[in-house]
Amino acid sequence: MGAMQDYWIRSVTEDGTVRAMAAVTTRTVEQARRRHATAPTATAALGRTLTAAGLLGTILKLGQTVMVRVLGDGPLGGALAMSDATGAVRGYVVNPDVHLPLTPMGKLDVGGAVGRGTLHVTLDLGMRYPYHGSVPLVSGEIGEDLAAYLVTSHQIPSLVALGVLVSPDERVLAAGGLIVQVMPGGDESVTDYLEARARVLPTVTSMVSSGRTPEEMVQAALGDVRSQVVERAPVRFRCGCTVGKVRGVLASLGEDEMDDIIREQGQIEVRCNFCGKRYTFEDDDIPSIVGGRSTNGERSPS
Repeated sequence: MGAMQDYWIRSVTEDGTVRAMAAVTTRTVEQARRRHATAPTATAALGRTLTAAGLLGTILKLGQTVMVRVLGDGPLGGALAMSDATGAVRGYVVNPDVHLPLTPMGKLDVGGAVGRGTLHVTLDLGMRYPYHGSVPLVSGEIGEDLAAYLVTSHQIPSLVALGVLVSPDERVLAAGGLIVQVMPGGDESVTDYLEARARVLPTVTSMVSSGRTPEEMVQAALGDVRSQVVERAPVRFRCGCTVGKVRGVLASLGEDEMDDIIREQGQIEVRCNFCGKRYTFEDDDIPSIVGGRSTNGERSPS
């Protein structure tokens, strides 16, 4: 595996009619795999969802967030990822130990793990209400599903390619993604040309495995269509959970409920869904939680 850092780029053609976003997310997805101890098929589903959120994050402004949820009836039980404009992504799958037999093509069967259901995208642009869109899953493979969402909800024809390559010892060897969009006013001949390019484009995992940068992935997709990188940011797995936020959630339970948990379990343990971090609180932490004061008594091993 190369030593390339994870990052995304957004590039646009001179006339603004074609927009392309690409990302290498290998290290980020490997960190997510380790935090959540995902089995290979679950790793691929989680990695594609994280990468999809990261790519959508390229069009956000500071302070805005995007959430991608893949909710199907398959054994995975769903995948959820969030991203912001700075390339900070986090996410999880409901059942991390899902691993299915490979498809006839020898690929990880993400569609089988996800099943039939819905793709939801929520954009929080700092307005009064977040913007929410959803589409029925096309295949459960996540890339095609996101393309369907972009066409249906945003009326933008989009090529979406997402990939995660997992080694026999379950590590993430390569992960990344690419979105190419023809914006309103785009030339039909350009759309036809890009569609023809897409049919012969190498897979994302083969491009990332061979060390191609996001810039080179965009170039492979666009061919003769010239574009300029307008933004670039590192991608990393980062969660916003803190002891203070966890204490706030516990405070809303109330003292009696916390006492009951401690009687039954000896302590209160809260695990963050997004990053797997565990926070434990003892009996003597309760008064300060109820009073909303912070103490040095909390323990938060990661």
